[in-house]
Amino acid sequence: MLEFLTDLFAFLKMRKKLWLLPIIIVLALLGALVVMTQQSALATFIYTLF
Repeated sequence: MLEFLTDLFAFLKMRKKLWLLPIIIVLALLGALVVMTQQSALATFIYTLF
């Protein structure tokens, strides 16, 4: 996983696409939120936010 992240960062740096990094981070955080809230008590609180 670490190798993938270093390759991704090197690719973004080489292609001068570093503006994509915040978008990738937000998508990863949203994905982690979805995974963590499946079948948990936290899910009811997340649903009220949206």
